[in-house]
Amino acid sequence: MKKEAIVKTGEKPGRGKYCCTNCHTCVSLDSEDKLPPCPKCTNSEFTKRN
Repeated sequence: MKKEAIVKTGEKPGRGKYCCTNCHTCVSLDSEDKLPPCPKCTNSEFTKRN
């Protein structure tokens, strides 16, 4: 099983959907957007979803 890469708040990971590792709330980013803290729990770590 492949381990998912962790993306942190403040990074510019590129266009896509990123889900909080704590509460699983997802945010969608455009190519130049910086990843914000989780809007629900303020966690700073996310994984990318397809």
